[in-house]
Amino acid sequence: MGFYTRAYGAVALLATLANGQSIQAVSNVTSGAPMVDLGYVKYQGVANTTAGINYFRGIQYAASPSGALRWQKPRHIEASNNFSAGKVYNAAQIAPACYNSQPKSTYTDPTNINAFPHTAYGESEDCLILDVLAPCHPMSTSLPVVVQIHGGGYTQGSAQSYPGDALVNASNGGIIYVSMQYRLGIFGFLGGAEIADNGVRNAGLLDQRSALDWVQRNIRAFGGDPAKVTIWGGSAGGGSVTAQLIAGGAYDEPPFSAAIAEYPWWQQFLNQSEQEMQFNTALRLSNCSSVTCLRSIDTLALAALSQGVENSTYPTAGDGYGVYYFGPVVDGVFIKELPSIAFSKGHFYDVPLLVDHDAYEGYIFSNMTQTNQMEETTDARELFPFAGPAFFFRLYQLYPASDYNSTFYQRQTWFGDYIINCPTYIMATNAVDRNTNSSAVFKLTFAAGSELHGATSTFLASNITGFPSANNATLAQIMASYWISFATTYDPNPARVASAPFWPSYVSGGAGSAAVGESVGFDTLAVTYTTIGPVADPDVGAKCDFFYAHQYQVQN
Repeated sequence: MGFYTRAYGAVALLATLANGQSIQAVSNVTSGAPMVDLGYVKYQGVANTTAGINYFRGIQYAASPSGALRWQKPRHIEASNNFSAGKVYNAAQIAPACYNSQPKSTYTDPTNINAFPHTAYGESEDCLILDVLAPCHPMSTSLPVVVQIHGGGYTQGSAQSYPGDALVNASNGGIIYVSMQYRLGIFGFLGGAEIADNGVRNAGLLDQRSALDWVQRNIRAFGGDPAKVTIWGGSAGGGSVTAQLIAGGAYDEPPFSAAIAEYPWWQQFLNQSEQEMQFNTALRLSNCSSVTCLRSIDTLALAALSQGVENSTYPTAGDGYGVYYFGPVVDGVFIKELPSIAFSKGHFYDVPLLVDHDAYEGYIFSNMTQTNQMEETTDARELFPFAGPAFFFRLYQLYPASDYNSTFYQRQTWFGDYIINCPTYIMATNAVDRNTNSSAVFKLTFAAGSELHGATSTFLASNITGFPSANNATLAQIMASYWISFATTYDPNPARVASAPFWPSYVSGGAGSAAVGESVGFDTLAVTYTTIGPVADPDVGAKCDFFYAHQYQVQN
């Protein structure tokens, strides 16, 4: 039975938490169903014996961040609940998502491929929950833990965005998978001085940290090892992993021991004047005059306001095509400086690191209707409002129109470099320079599947039925084995399947071209439709050096 007790008898109760959420106690405790006792509450999950997974869904890690708790630090659930002692609560149902919105640049596009069905199970302001997927037959009594921080541009997503079923199943009882939700859009990332004076900015990032703290306090009850937690996220999830790596200047002990930042989304961090514009737009559209008023408006009205602010600001300076208007900012407390500056100064946690990106990262974030340099330059000036003529002159020197068959491909190339590809280079090179174990840094480039932003997720994030399904099951098995190996050993190689090629560390000193015993410098594992093997990091060079040198202009 591992770390789970088995439930017998029957209990019926509808309990109301002090934070306002109603949680349904199980009306019929199922004999043999997985049960976990967290001390302050007992949960009954559901087992899939075919998959070999015990599911515990919708577990609250913090109080409902509504009313007076809007734009405040999350409140630990243990200090905020009135669960009835001895009762068993239902953790078998998928919980509603946090409220979602999306940029106007894609919101009105009927062909938008950047919208995801994250809200199939509804939406709620009381959404600070996580799911725990644990093996029915664990291989040890203290398993490594993978904690997924979903992506979606800080405005979309849920705990269901990146299913962990297939990874848990493929690990053969070797890992526990946790996926969290956090406040999105205006709920989680409203900026401005009044918010800072009367609450917190970056509330969504603080939610993530609260969920990680919950894992530290409670994962033992599921059979997990709190000393072996790998955080993992893609896109804004990868940007969130970045934020957790640099949180507070990285001066304390982190609630994780390794990190995977997939295609990390380093969008612009709005400066103070831009935050004031964002906050004032929210006041104007809501007919409010203060944050106190914003805390009093109806939840649905606030959700509509989140989308309304997105719609009203595009296209303006700081809100160009493809980016999201809500997101992390430098608040001087949780995020003390831009990520590129934090990494250059070594202000990040010293943990094993894996980063990757896809071949065409800028594709789904670029405007296919742009047909000439003038339209593209107008778009670029909206993205980089603090850049001057010399910046744009050099940008188009590095990305000349003559190198591309269309304005669209020119734009998607430099956009992908600025917002994702170069951040992986910045993270990997600085981690190698600063980390205690410089060989525990790994990078991958992915040119298989769609080759677009998020292409690796098809091969890694899947439920047990294989949805979304990968066309290449062999590659999916190889990719999963790399990730499981990294989560269990901090190295993608020891537990990889036999068909998976060796993945050299970023500074392998020769493993990159082992056949001739020569180093290729910064070694990256290149995955294509037909080959997997080490190459020199394609992001090393003048283009990424340009963006790195202009961190204040690109605001990341």
